[in-house]
Amino acid sequence: MLSWKGVALILALAGVSYYLLTQHLEHLAVALPYLILLACPLMHIFGHGHGGHGAHNKEDKE
Repeated sequence: MLSWKGVALILALAGVSYYLLTQHLEHLAVALPYLILLACPLMHIFGHGHGGHGAHNKEDKE
């Protein structure tokens, strides 16, 4: 369940997104390649280490 702050944040983001898509679509189209290039390093920074690669401190079972 979301708090009232979470709901307000989602509504604000939805309103800003609607405004940008309806009034500034040309500006967003120009910035899209840069946003894609920015997404690549961000995915590498925040994406690694959360895939369950296994722990390095496992004890050997012999």
